[in-house]
Amino acid sequence: MKRMVDIVVAVALLVLTAPLWIVSAVLVKATSPGPTLYKAKRVGRGGRPFEMYKFRTMRQNLDGVNRRVTEPDDPRITPAGQLLRRSRLDEIPQLLNIVKGEMSLIGPRPEDVDIVRRHYTDWHRRSLEVRPGVACFSEIRWYPDLTYHDPPPDGTPMQEWYVDRHLDAQVSESIRYVEQRSMWIDLTIVVRLAWLTLRYGFADPPVVAFEPVDAPHRVEAPDRSPDPSPDPSHVTPSAMSAAKGGPR
Repeated sequence: MKRMVDIVVAVALLVLTAPLWIVSAVLVKATSPGPTLYKAKRVGRGGRPFEMYKFRTMRQNLDGVNRRVTEPDDPRITPAGQLLRRSRLDEIPQLLNIVKGEMSLIGPRPEDVDIVRRHYTDWHRRSLEVRPGVACFSEIRWYPDLTYHDPPPDGTPMQEWYVDRHLDAQVSESIRYVEQRSMWIDLTIVVRLAWLTLRYGFADPPVVAFEPVDAPHRVEAPDRSPDPSPDPSHVTPSAMSAAKGGPR
């Protein structure tokens, strides 16, 4: 039932948003050189990697392995990118991911392949039991994102702050969705996210107090570059756990 709803809604939205595709593409091409779409490497249901589509909002070739997480006022974001991110128009291409069966309208937040490989444990992998979603619990709890509500101290790299402090909280919300998912929950997330986008898309929402999640024991994989030619069909548990180090 959920898959059928995803397909019908995604196809309908693809038709209805066709003019927005044209406007967004023109904005991207007019404000920075490079492709219109950005293909982000994410991990989907069952640990399978896929390319998540977005309208490109950053200058290209600046997303190194340690810069996968966007900073507040990130200088890589183009002027058009700011507009697309604020309005969430940059996520419209993910409708294609839904039609392809890689994503759902609602589901856990899709995570970067390298972060999954280096930091996920068995507890984190529970969030990979369903298709990732365009919208999720964490987005309505900490709109527009956790970085806004809990920015890093001066001098702390954004990705390091995210992995140390935000990753477990994001995954905790994803697991909550996996355990509680229903059509009613999906509808609630859609309505609340639409309201938050309309109300705060171009205004600053009130800051919500954030407390790190006391997640089960998490281990650190060695700091290494990702496999340049990973298995394209599956991110295995062993690959995601990697070699175990000391507790964080």
